[in-house]
Amino acid sequence: MFLFLGLLLILFLLGVPVAFSLGLTSLAIMLYESGLSLRYEIIAQRMFYGVNNFTLLAVPFFIFAGKLMNTGGITTRIFGFANALVGHWRGGLGHVNVLASIVFAGMSGAAVSDAAGLGIIELKAMRDAGYDNEFSCAITAASSTIGPIIPPSIPMVFYGVVGGVSVGSLFLAGFIPGLIMGLTLMIMVSFYAKKRDYPAGKKATLKEIAIAFREAVLPLLTPVIILGGIYTGAFTPTEASVIAVLYAMLVGVVIYRELPLREIPVILRETMRDTAVMAFVVSCAFVYGWLLVRSGLPAHFAKLMFAITDNPKVFLLIVNVFLLVVGCFMEPVVAILILTPIFSPMLRQLAINPIHFGVVMVLNLMIGLLTPPFGLVLYVMVRIGDISFDRMVKATMPFLIPLLLTLLLITLVPEIVLFLPRWAMR
Repeated sequence: MFLFLGLLLILFLLGVPVAFSLGLTSLAIMLYESGLSLRYEIIAQRMFYGVNNFTLLAVPFFIFAGKLMNTGGITTRIFGFANALVGHWRGGLGHVNVLASIVFAGMSGAAVSDAAGLGIIELKAMRDAGYDNEFSCAITAASSTIGPIIPPSIPMVFYGVVGGVSVGSLFLAGFIPGLIMGLTLMIMVSFYAKKRDYPAGKKATLKEIAIAFREAVLPLLTPVIILGGIYTGAFTPTEASVIAVLYAMLVGVVIYRELPLREIPVILRETMRDTAVMAFVVSCAFVYGWLLVRSGLPAHFAKLMFAITDNPKVFLLIVNVFLLVVGCFMEPVVAILILTPIFSPMLRQLAINPIHFGVVMVLNLMIGLLTPPFGLVLYVMVRIGDISFDRMVKATMPFLIPLLLTLLLITLVPEIVLFLPRWAMR
C-alpha cells in the first residue's frame, strides 16, 4: 500500500490532475489486488456513494453564495466598513485587509473566494496608498486562510460528512480560532508597518463609521442569519447554504442593485463547473480512501503512531507536522477525504475530541495553501497580483509564523476550540 501512496505522490509531482491521479492510483490498487477478475462496477458504485450525501449539497450553494457576493457589491462595502474602523492605524490598509477577510469569512467559506474576491479591491487600495506589492500580496494571501476557519466552511462540511461529526458544531468551533488568526496577523502587520514606516490613513468620524456600517450591515448579517438559524433549529447547515444564496441575491439584486440579472446565469455556470470538478475529485478521493481503509492501513498507521507515543498532545503535534507536509502537495478537500478515515479510529483510542481535531486539521491544510509547490492561494495571487511565484513565496513565508503559532495554541489548548460548541449544547 505504501507503494501506491508513492505512486500517487509521483503523479501529483508530474502535474497529473488531482482527480485523475486518485482515479489511476485506485485502479492500479484494485488491479493489483484482483487482477483480471476486477469488478469495475465497484469503482462506479463507490464513486457515486462518495457524493451521494445530502449534507454535501451545502458545498455548491456556499460556492454560489460566495460568487454572488463578490459580484453584488458586497465585498466593496465590507472593505469600506473595515477601512472606517481600523484604516487610521499605522499600516492601516494591512489591518483593513485582515479585518475584511474576517468579515467575508462569515459569508463564503473558501480561501480562494476570499483571495480572488477581496484581493482585487485590497491590492489596488494598498498599491495606491504606497504599500509595496510583495507585502500587499502576502497579507492578502495569509488573511484569506481565515475564510475556511470562521463559519461557514466548505472543508469542515467535508470533514463532518466523512468523520461523522456535527457540521454545526464544527462551524461554531472554528469561530474563536479564526479570530485568533486575525489578531496574530494584525500583530504581524503592525511589526511590518513600524519597520517599513507604512502610512496611517485618516481617522474616520463617528458619522463616517455609522455610514459605513449602514452600507455594510446587510452583508454583516449573513453569518448571523446562517449560524442563528442553525443553532435555533430553524434550518440545517445544508438549508443554511440555500438561505445564504437567496439572501445574497436579495441584497445584490433588489437592495443594492449592483448584481444584474444577466450576470446570474454566468455565475451559475461558473458554480456548476466548479462543483462538477470538485465532485469528480471527491468521488475519486472517496474510492482511494476506501481502498486505504480496506487495505488495513489505518491499523498499521495506528500501530506505528502508538509505538511512538500514546500521549494525545504529542500525537497531535506529530500529526501537525505530517499534515503540514501533506498540505504542501495535496488540496485540502482531498486530504480530508483520504486522511480522516485513517485518523478517526486513533482519535477514539486517545480520547481526542473529533471536533477539536477537525479544526486543527483544517487549519493545517489552510496553511498548506500558502506553501509551495502546490499552494493554490499562491497561484491566485500570482494571477491577480502581478508578482512572480518565487517572489510571492518569499514574501509569504514570514506570515506563516502567526498562523503556525495559532495552530500550536489551539492544538495544545483544546478549550479554545471546544468552548462555543459546549456552550451551545447547554
